[in-house]
Amino acid sequence: MELMGKSALVTGGAHRVGRAVALALARHGCDLMLHYFHSGEAAADTAAEARASGRRVATCAADLGRMEGVQSLFAEVDRTFGGLDVLVNSAAVFEPVPLLEASEDDWRRTMDLNLRGAAFCLQQAAQRMKARGGGAIVNISDAAGHRPFRRYPLHSISKAGVEMLTRAAALELAPSIRVNAVVPGPVLKPPGMSEESWHQITTRGPQRRPGTPEAVAEVVLFLLRNDYITGESLRVDGGDLLV
Repeated sequence: MELMGKSALVTGGAHRVGRAVALALARHGCDLMLHYFHSGEAAADTAAEARASGRRVATCAADLGRMEGVQSLFAEVDRTFGGLDVLVNSAAVFEPVPLLEASEDDWRRTMDLNLRGAAFCLQQAAQRMKARGGGAIVNISDAAGHRPFRRYPLHSISKAGVEMLTRAAALELAPSIRVNAVVPGPVLKPPGMSEESWHQITTRGPQRRPGTPEAVAEVVLFLLRNDYITGESLRVDGGDLLV
């Protein structure tokens, strides 16, 4: 896919990996819908930086854990761009909840955003892409979807679901719409994690250092551009899964 002039939506695009992806898309010629929920100030800052690339950039606040939020976001996409060519599903919650103590609300909060929200955003995007003759979707997965994180079991389960969502959607939506995933490893320290723990995690892998959100964004661009890759999950983890 040639990205210049395409309309793109990045969910969770205000900060962290989503921000890096949004800025990369703008630099490579995409008009951008930047989704956020609570991070309004960060979204405004990211949008301002993206506009410096000379592209149209709009922001939209929505709770993607609810179907009403998904619908309102895509209604704004329609009003702004009249359709969609690219979706990057980056919005997610990452909470340490012990499996045996997890409440119904804990399950609902994680699954509704990380998996159900991603699935309904994919559904809405695909409907619009079909009307345009095709498109491309990249889901931001997580190493936890391949190897469970002890303190984050619900997050791990939700991201394993995103992995299957990617493959199932790629099969159903081919050939006009491609669906892939990027699997970041240790590229940003989780909120609340100690520096000591982060150092241990980022130095255990073959590369002996953390990655960057920009490295993840580069792989997103690669998957969007390459028209013969679909149903794939590419790890950007410095080989962390090997250990």
